Amino acid sequence: MNKIYSNRSLHLSQQSHRKSDNIDKNSSSDSFKALLKNKLDDNDGLKLSKHAVKRLRSRKIGFTNRDIDKLETAIDKAKSKGAKESLVLIDNNAFIVSVKNNTVITAMDKDSMEENLFTNIDSAIVMK
Repeated sequence: MNKIYSNRSLHLSQQSHRKSDNIDKNSSSDSFKALLKNKLDDNDGLKLSKHAVKRLRSRKIGFTNRDIDKLETAIDKAKSKGAKESLVLIDNNAFIVSVKNNTVITAMDKDSMEENLFTNIDSAIVMK
């Protein structure tokens, strides 16, 4: 199972913040749960919506510090061009992000992306 290991800012959305104590206690990734809970109070940097957290877990998508840097760089580029909702492709994963809110809305792995249509985005960024 992939896990998120980071000392960087990662946040749940405000909606998720209210329900943060209900994170699945049977999850095999206690470090994932601990990381997310520890980062709830920090309001700068990248955030994860409740939906994104579910997708990351169910699809076993993990973050590294490098991935977080790439997402933040992509969001900054999208902001500079006036984008609002962007598709960010990093390695074999796709992330839909709210540029305005610095929030990952959902995440997909390579298998989940196949034959899918991405809607309600105004930009796409491919990160190396």
